[in-house]
Amino acid sequence: MGDKFLTPYEGSMAAADRCSLCQEPAVIRGREQAERWCASHLITRLEDRVRGHIRESSLISPGDHVAVALSGGKDSTALLLILTTLLPEWKDVSISAITVDEGIAGYREETIESAVRLTRQLGIRHSVLSFTDLFGKDLDTLLRKNGSRERACSVCGVLRRRALSEAALRIGGTRVATGHNLDDEAQSVLMNILRGDLLWLVQDSSSGEPDCFIPRIKPLARVTEKEVVAYLFVRDSYRELPECPYAGSALRSEIRTMLGDLEHRHPGTREAIIRSQEKIRKQVPVRSSSEHIRSCRRCGALSNGEICQACRLLDSLGS
Repeated sequence: MGDKFLTPYEGSMAAADRCSLCQEPAVIRGREQAERWCASHLITRLEDRVRGHIRESSLISPGDHVAVALSGGKDSTALLLILTTLLPEWKDVSISAITVDEGIAGYREETIESAVRLTRQLGIRHSVLSFTDLFGKDLDTLLRKNGSRERACSVCGVLRRRALSEAALRIGGTRVATGHNLDDEAQSVLMNILRGDLLWLVQDSSSGEPDCFIPRIKPLARVTEKEVVAYLFVRDSYRELPECPYAGSALRSEIRTMLGDLEHRHPGTREAIIRSQEKIRKQVPVRSSSEHIRSCRRCGALSNGEICQACRLLDSLGS
């Protein structure tokens, strides 16, 4: 809600409807009050922002094999398009796509088809790993028992993280890149505050992990959701896809609505939330250590306890 789409065909073409950089018809307002971007400058500005974030945060290094978590949705699609565009600039870096098929009937089939179509178009190696192959059951089956549907997002989150790590290991990935955008990051901060979860407020899947785990990176963390959508539109890559049937009952859905309203009424709210998190992290540093890491005695995966989180979760679901 913070960024606003413009259409040059509504009324007269006033100066406010033209790109701030070249006077071509604008397609989106930037974050600054007087900033407008045409299609061409939208593409270059977003790609420049992602490039800058990758460099400043040292997200990708020479010799890396980046495994892009490609769900087939808008964020991961934009991520793969941008990284593929930037790839020639990086020395000895390769990109592959990995897709996790959770097994959500009426939803996953269409998004996986979108992912397959995109990787074929780009000529990118693509691997798909299913929950059934890894855990013996798909998500729908796992959630049928004990009223587990209400826990759908938390269950899926734990198992999906494991599946992405396993998929990346199987292809020799050295980084897992996810499509989390600025809105997602701000939502996560608010969720952790509301839950009173200090650990995840100062540490997430892209920080504080022991060296033995594959690092996770978020190249789109400085890009808003609406900028992602606009980018896909002007690159003719936007596809209307179904929403996950479990998403409506998630806390994130309520936080998304609340934060969208706050951003609309108080522009800059998202950035302020992220800055606050960064200040907290500086005061409460999390040191990465692998001294307590061992192999899970159930599945053999790396874990900070005798039984890994995924196996404990599967036990609680009666799997």
